[in-house]
Amino acid sequence: MKLERLSSHPLPPAPSIPAKPHAFNVHGVQIQDDYAWLKAENWKDVLKDPATLGSAIRTCLERENAYAAEALAGTEAFQERLVAEMRARIKEDDSSVPEPDGPFAYFTRYREGGQHPLVCRRPRDGDHETIMLDGDKEAGSHAFFDLGGADHSPDHRLMAWGADIKGSEYYTIRVRDLQTGDELADEVPHSSGGVVWLGDSSGFYYVELDENHRPVRVKRHDLGTPAAQDETIYEERDPGFFVKLGVTQSDAYVLIEASDHETSEVWLIDRADPAGTPRLIEPRTRELQYDVEHHGDSLIILTNADGAEDFKIMTAPVSSPGRAHWRDLVPYRPGVMILFLVALARYLVRLEREDAKPRIVLREIATGREETIAFDEDTYSLGVDPGYEFDTDVIRYRYSSPKTPSEVIDYDLRTGARTLRKRQEVPSGHNPDDYVTHRLFATAPDGEQVPISIIHRREVALDGSAPLLLYGYGSYGMSMSAGFRTNILSLVDRGFVYAIAHIRGGTEKGWRWYLDGKREKKTNTFTDFIASGEALIKAGYTSRGRIVAHGGSAGGMLMGAAANLAPDLFAGIIAEVPFVDVLNTMLDSELPLTPPEWPEWGNPGADEAAFRTILSYSPYDNVKAQAYPAILALGGLTDPRVTYWEPAKWVARLRATMTGGGPILLKLNMEAGHGGAAGRFDRLEEVALAYTFAIKSIEGF
Repeated sequence: MKLERLSSHPLPPAPSIPAKPHAFNVHGVQIQDDYAWLKAENWKDVLKDPATLGSAIRTCLERENAYAAEALAGTEAFQERLVAEMRARIKEDDSSVPEPDGPFAYFTRYREGGQHPLVCRRPRDGDHETIMLDGDKEAGSHAFFDLGGADHSPDHRLMAWGADIKGSEYYTIRVRDLQTGDELADEVPHSSGGVVWLGDSSGFYYVELDENHRPVRVKRHDLGTPAAQDETIYEERDPGFFVKLGVTQSDAYVLIEASDHETSEVWLIDRADPAGTPRLIEPRTRELQYDVEHHGDSLIILTNADGAEDFKIMTAPVSSPGRAHWRDLVPYRPGVMILFLVALARYLVRLEREDAKPRIVLREIATGREETIAFDEDTYSLGVDPGYEFDTDVIRYRYSSPKTPSEVIDYDLRTGARTLRKRQEVPSGHNPDDYVTHRLFATAPDGEQVPISIIHRREVALDGSAPLLLYGYGSYGMSMSAGFRTNILSLVDRGFVYAIAHIRGGTEKGWRWYLDGKREKKTNTFTDFIASGEALIKAGYTSRGRIVAHGGSAGGMLMGAAANLAPDLFAGIIAEVPFVDVLNTMLDSELPLTPPEWPEWGNPGADEAAFRTILSYSPYDNVKAQAYPAILALGGLTDPRVTYWEPAKWVARLRATMTGGGPILLKLNMEAGHGGAAGRFDRLEEVALAYTFAIKSIEGF
């Protein structure tokens, strides 16, 4: 099986990004940052309106986009073909399985050719559909449109919906009358996008973002009043904590959660009381985390209290919810991480993972009897969809594997009967038997065993000749799902092996797996990834120089670190919205995400040890005079999470320092943020660009 030969031509000289000497001292160490000028002085304005970007920086970024296009010139038809085949795997008029809630069942669907979802409902036992919101219509002529939330009121008469039209993740909330289709006069700007309705449907709670783009205030909006008059219900004073809203499955309580990456604090509001005052469950204690559900007179608490590193489940009376009254319900078991909990009227449902494999455990509340839902495949993805209702005997879950399309299954908790509600359709055709999935373990330098999920076509010879795309993330305790991804088939069907390295910094092997990949142990993330590449070579899946690495955001930081540490391992590196300027970002407390990120990375301004650790691996600060593989850095101008200047500065320093290799390309979306293009088909163009780059990296530019 051979890759298609793509058009090749001599590359013109890369654009020159001028260096402007700039240095500063931290803890007695001088830091040279000659590309700091790429950070616009008015960057906060740019996030809200990209047109405010100054001409010098804009010209520089536009030249980079032109160079990236020139480097891939002649592949346009191939990219269009990739888009067409990826699109052919999407059921264009797809629909979610309706979720019952009282008299209606709610769902989303797409129209043929539509970029954005239609938010719909139908009578619970009927077929007559009502389109509550037409995403394509609302997107209109906006260059960017993202629907942040569409939440119907408890009385089913209204819907609050939020939209971002800049890519900056500032959402404006509007309210629609579902009987007439008319918008009410209510308009709430600068929100995180979603709402929790008051129990009587007279208004809603929402989270307001401050001037630094941090979700810090919970406000209550009463319908018919100006947003300027909204009452602040809760305000977070610690810049390192973010705020989010939720509601218990019982619908009895609104949850206000303030948290960073290792500590949480939850407040309850009685949803039936519009003037309700938040009530604290347990004051924040460093490294104590807890999530809350409700059942009858009790709260059910998922927590790491008492040294339960992988979490356990406890209960407490609603009347006295403090930690002194917490009692074990599901004890802690080392190595078994409880990921998710939902309380129904008669059952407790939890999702847990052991040795990188997930399972669902169902517990009858009255008797304590438990049963488990698990699967025999080597590697797979499993999730729980709790739906809207509390008094139900049906739980819905989703299952897939790298070769098995997603299945949505309703499980009857009384009888154990399983009803397949939906199997993901691949209109262009897909035979799982054409593919092989496997789980391999890499040995890290310290002896840890790193799981790797693999898929390839059955006929691929494991003789080291296959190209391989290796994906990694490894931060924030996020685990990488080994689920079905139709897009990757465009590489796999061309002979690529596709692999996901479940490296430290995630929680695939429990909370310890996360702790061993953060702060002073962050370099384990990078060496795990490199060890995964070496293990894949040793097992015959590929060979040195035939691996393309891929990661985004904090995974983009991984890409930069891996490029510095083991450049000869890779043919190419795709770094999407890459967090590569770690030191400068963590020193700048004005940036939206910096204070909440200190528990993850350390605070280099206040802590010299953290400073020296970050300085030792920050990709931008560790670019070396060595040959680098081909690199494609992708960013977004209005990205509040990984600001546009991070990839721009990195590319500039790479070109100025490297002794060979490349090319080094920067493609910046001038009309989008962290998630790239919002339309489902527009996003395919970005994927096609990345995959074309991957193939060119293997072939050679």
